[in-house]
Amino acid sequence: MIVRCRLAGLLLAVSPAVWADLPLTVEDLITDKGKVKLDLSLAYANMDRSGVSTGEPIIVQTGPTSFVAVPTLVGERIGNSDTLVATFGLRYGLTAKAEVYARMSSLSSSHRSSGVGGTTSSSEAGFADAWAGVNYQFKQDENGPAVLGFGEIALREKHRHSSASFKSAMLGVTTYTAIDPIVFSLTAAYRFNQSRRNGTQDYRPGNLLLLNPSVGFAVNDRVTLTTGVQWTRRQADRFDGQRQGIDRTATDLLLGVGYGVARGNTLNTTFKVNASGRSGTELRANWLYTF
Repeated sequence: MIVRCRLAGLLLAVSPAVWADLPLTVEDLITDKGKVKLDLSLAYANMDRSGVSTGEPIIVQTGPTSFVAVPTLVGERIGNSDTLVATFGLRYGLTAKAEVYARMSSLSSSHRSSGVGGTTSSSEAGFADAWAGVNYQFKQDENGPAVLGFGEIALREKHRHSSASFKSAMLGVTTYTAIDPIVFSLTAAYRFNQSRRNGTQDYRPGNLLLLNPSVGFAVNDRVTLTTGVQWTRRQADRFDGQRQGIDRTATDLLLGVGYGVARGNTLNTTFKVNASGRSGTELRANWLYTF
């Protein structure tokens, strides 16, 4: 569902003169003033769970700091799922330092489970959520690391029994420094959620804290390799004020490659594998095209 331009972990726009020397992810960060950037992504997640009894949602990461929550059924004991999330986004450069963006996600998910009552399977497809936000460059990479901040709010979120608007928001900051051809970056973000109705119940998704240190290496003028670690802490969901489950932490290894097709036209892929906390892997592809 947690930002767009948003931080591949490395940020900020750099001048065309140095584009060939620095990782592609830096060039992709802030849309040039007056320009429109198309931001498309496709994320696939495979997860295997055991002992699930509270119907906790599966969280699929659709961007560096954006996540989509996929509802699951209550009472699963052993479960396996495949989820595909497609995201369509647009970014517009307001100034040389600021851009606004919006995105909408849809999903297709298949769940299989086994318990004392036998085996079951289910599937679902449709709208997932829509968000809008702003990115702003507070400081350039001069006399100290660069600083980029962002804020976004959920325009609409789909839950199992109903939908909600303006009940979730996220704030974050990224700092980075470039030592050609290396970029070191650190992203921190916090997503907070308000209570909303889900059918006949009051539902409050758990807040989420994210930390993501990463390193980008420009192999040449077209290819960039990235690696990093992502740590998250997600609070337990609440139904009618009662906690469901426990707070969860997870550590994931992120591996990525970016390819510059042409100026303003880049492809990025990211592979996320769980190192501790929860099981599962995710593969995400992202295409950025500037008009």
